[in-house]
Amino acid sequence: MTAYVEALLMPPGLLVWLLLGGLWLLARGRRRPGLALSATALLLLYLLSTPLVGGGLLGLLQTAPAIPPAALGTQDAEAIVVLGAGRRSDAAEYAGDTVNGLALQRLRYAAFVARRTGLPLLVSGGLARDGHPPEAMLMMQALESEFGVPVRWVESDSRNTFENARYSSRILRASQVNRVYLVSHAWHMPRALWSFAHFGLTVIPAPTAFESDDDDVLLASDLLPDARALRNSAFALHEIIGLLWYRWHYA
Repeated sequence: MTAYVEALLMPPGLLVWLLLGGLWLLARGRRRPGLALSATALLLLYLLSTPLVGGGLLGLLQTAPAIPPAALGTQDAEAIVVLGAGRRSDAAEYAGDTVNGLALQRLRYAAFVARRTGLPLLVSGGLARDGHPPEAMLMMQALESEFGVPVRWVESDSRNTFENARYSSRILRASQVNRVYLVSHAWHMPRALWSFAHFGLTVIPAPTAFESDDDDVLLASDLLPDARALRNSAFALHEIIGLLWYRWHYA
């Protein structure tokens, strides 16, 4: 999917367009469909902005359990693959590009797994554009200079999760590596696992940064809109739509 299609399908973009469509119908005197469309947009915006819905949608995706630290190194993995999650371009405090906050969460856990297991690391992500370094190079710099963990392989040709798997699998097979820990966000893991399985690698999911609510009791605050819940809903819908697209487009 292109960035334009994603902007149309993801909240709040889709909801804004629905609301504008409803207002346009009202302006043209079509009261009933205009009110229905506007009300639908506002209701969806409210629901997707609640912790109940945002957390619930992410929870549906977090199917791979966390690996207990004591169990790391017991699954006969041969390497660790960590997937990129984005960059901050022209970060003033670093005088250049650096990884974003989501990528740092993945890198921190990848460094933790590497220290526990002693396995070599592969970083995957991001084409270079307009003189900016590939995201994978930024990931390597962060791991080596900030976490003190060496990187053996750099995959910097991919543009999405499916290509992460395609190009990483080529690099790993050239080194006779077939079984890996895969580090990514817990809610991104289903799409990542599907992609790597498509190319025949044996993958041990190593999810991090779980979004969860430890209290099973419904609270009033679970029904109050907030920005983080809307962000979580957007992440979840992005993953659900992306996985459906992969299964249709790459099957």
